[in-house]
Amino acid sequence: MAQRQQRKSPAKPRLSADDWADAALAAIGEGGLAAVAVEPLAVRLGTTKGSFYWHFAGRDALIEAALDRWAKLHTEGMISHVEAEPDLRKRIRLLFAESVGAAASGSLEVSLLATAGHPQVAAALRKVTERRVAYVAELFAGLGFPEAEARRRGLLAYSVYLGHTQLGHAVPSVLPAPHEFGAYLDDSLDLLMMR
Repeated sequence: MAQRQQRKSPAKPRLSADDWADAALAAIGEGGLAAVAVEPLAVRLGTTKGSFYWHFAGRDALIEAALDRWAKLHTEGMISHVEAEPDLRKRIRLLFAESVGAAASGSLEVSLLATAGHPQVAAALRKVTERRVAYVAELFAGLGFPEAEARRRGLLAYSVYLGHTQLGHAVPSVLPAPHEFGAYLDDSLDLLMMR
């Protein structure tokens, strides 16, 4: 008599809180804050709602984790990445080229700005914006601008980034063609760094 072999399905990897936060960020980028719903995210992740409740008390906790993840990956991660460039002017150019490229390839930043009235999003945007403007101001101070002027230029540079991001999603036809972007970026940054 032959023994029947039971087939075991491969064990699913245990999802982390970061996996859920990443899925929530993807949902926000695709459909705004309203797209953060437990059941659709569980389907997306190939798991059950039980996995969600293992990590989070509720939707607000997931949104908070997602916003913290956004700050960590899209702000602190970007800063760490560009800090590897020793030349300050090249670092500024790299920061803007990478940031604009990342914002153009996804709609997360625009979606978050569109939900800025939500208290959790407002708090995250305030924290991230202050960090980003302070970092860019620090770069301008490194170029020799006095503190107040470096702050003003940092704010102006960040405003240019936000405007470019919004235009890239709303009216991309007004922006330079991809083959012209490098020269456009260089000209814009030269103006910002001009004494």
